Order: sequence, then C-alpha cells, then structure tokens
Amino acid sequence: MNKRNLVRYSSCGNVSPGFRDRAGFTLLEVMMAVAFMSIALVSVYKLHSQTISMATAVRFYTSAPLLAQIAMSELEMKSSNDLASESGDFGEKFPGYIWTATVDDIESELLGEIAERLKKVDLTVNFDEGGFVYKLRTYRLVTEK
Repeated sequence: MNKRNLVRYSSCGNVSPGFRDRAGFTLLEVMMAVAFMSIALVSVYKLHSQTISMATAVRFYTSAPLLAQIAMSELEMKSSNDLASESGDFGEKFPGYIWTATVDDIESELLGEIAERLKKVDLTVNFDEGGFVYKLRTYRLVTEK
C-alpha cells in the first residue's frame, strides 16, 4: 500500500482529504500553544512584580525602626524646653525617607499633676511619598519648668 493513498480521519470520523501527508501544526494547535504561553508569561510577570513590591516593603520595615530610633534619639538629646514639633530627612544614605515629629501636651484627669509635665511625642517615618509609613509614640517627662 502506497503512503500517498492513506487518508486521515478527523476526530468526528469524517474523512479529511486535505490533510494527506502534510507536516506541521494546525491553526488550533498553534492557538492553544500561544494561549498556554500567554497564561504562563502573565503569571511569571505578576509574580516578579509582587516580588519587587515585597522586597521594597521588607527593606522599609527593616530600615524604618532603626531610622525612627535615630530621629528619636536626636529629639531626646534636646532639653525639655526646646522640645517642639519638627521634621527632616535622613540624608543621602537613605533617599526618600523623611521623618516628622509632633509634640503635644497631655490632658488627663487620671494622671493629675503628672499630666502637666508629660509630653506626647509622635514620630512618623515616611518612604515613597507616604507609600510606606512607620509610626512611633513615646512620652517624655519634663523635669524642668
């Protein structure tokens, strides 16, 4: 029997004489392969994007407490009379990081006279224009009048 005389049958059982001895892929096979590759590539790109976002977040939440400690120690070195709200940055070593300190008086009937000598210090470290925020609160007892 000659190879050219063979006729292939489609999945429906019909004779398809147009497929005799042709090598290659059908359009449907190519479309399915492209669809699978598209799904895989979109998944890989999304995973890569999430990895970059997580790396940025991890870097911030590792650095921010240390930077807040540095800014807070600068505030603690000031005398109680000089303690006021202020802000600043961390220089060229930490570009994009800024800090803001807010100093408020405490009002509390429960604490009585001690409340008059307490100052609430809220320190906020921001990165990426507020995209990441780290907050720290402490209280300082004013010993001088």
